[in-house]
Amino acid sequence: MGIFDFLTGEFIDVIHWVDDTRDTMVWRFEREGHEIKYGAKLTVREGQAAVFVHEGQLADVFTPGLYMLETNNMPILTTLQHWDHGFQSPFKSEIYFVNTTRFNDLKWGTKNPIMLRDPEFGPTRIRAYGTYTVRVKDPARFLVEIVGTDGEFTMSEISFQVRNIIVQEFSRVISGSGIPVLDMAANTADLGKLIAAEVSPVLDGYGLEMPEFYIENISLPPAVEAALDKRTSMGLAGDLGKFTQYSAAEAMTAAASNPSQGGGMGAGLGMGMGMAMAQQMSNMAAGQPSGPWGSPAPAAPRPAAHTAPPPPPVEHVWHIAVDGQTSGPYSKARMGRMASEGDLTRDTYVWTAGQDGWKKAGDVQELAQLFTILPPPPPGA
Repeated sequence: MGIFDFLTGEFIDVIHWVDDTRDTMVWRFEREGHEIKYGAKLTVREGQAAVFVHEGQLADVFTPGLYMLETNNMPILTTLQHWDHGFQSPFKSEIYFVNTTRFNDLKWGTKNPIMLRDPEFGPTRIRAYGTYTVRVKDPARFLVEIVGTDGEFTMSEISFQVRNIIVQEFSRVISGSGIPVLDMAANTADLGKLIAAEVSPVLDGYGLEMPEFYIENISLPPAVEAALDKRTSMGLAGDLGKFTQYSAAEAMTAAASNPSQGGGMGAGLGMGMGMAMAQQMSNMAAGQPSGPWGSPAPAAPRPAAHTAPPPPPVEHVWHIAVDGQTSGPYSKARMGRMASEGDLTRDTYVWTAGQDGWKKAGDVQELAQLFTILPPPPPGA
């Protein structure tokens, strides 16, 4: 082999990219003077794409595979260079490798609370956070719209913009969904799909797509959560009178069983509790009503001469949920007409203020009678 053949062999380049950063989205192949030899070997691995930019113009895009850079493999670049058949001189182009794999476990969250109108709590605020996945869908568009001439573009350079898009669409969707805050935890999967569908058109303009989107948590302000916990505790306590008696008895038992912490007082309280219980049992045996600690029950107060009448009962209004859509509010009379017309059944989900979540109409005592009252037989039957 002659010296010319040897030099010709040395001119052939091997162009490839191996990434171990797990954060790089685009990397520019650095070549002295951006000069690439005709017939160079280009290796594009799975999860990559190679984009050629010639004199500022986007040329060819190569998907995974092994290529010999010749005129038949570079149709657009050949047209831009006006090459004749068999042209074998070096050419100057920039090669950008684009990572097309998924970038996982990216965080998003609401920096400020989102205002919404809840059907049970009224105007309230919520916060939310979660994770998402993003990948490059169109390497050429991503290079033109986002990367530009950046020689090494990372995910951190665009994650802030993507988070802003997610939070904007999340705020809009969640405010107009009409889903009660207490039911959002059971609908995070559907909400995530809806929000991802709204974000996708915006990301598509960047050459990106969002394969996965997750809502990990939706929370209320601390003051609202404290009030909700208190309401739950009251529901668990049941009869407040019995709960108070039980709490006092537990405190007395604990004091009596700990002599080192005021044992004399604990013993006295224990004796007093025993006497009160004995008195209560004797009153029950004699048929005499007793108070909470065995004392005779106070006589019922006599009504005043001019007692004001009690206020009229507050009529409930009801909301109806059918196929994921809510309607209402409806009065009880309207609900009765809907039941007679067949628009309201026992299995229809209803909700009213003060009710803990959606329930079937047949399970609500106030509405169950609408399905049991039958009209009298017609005249002449």
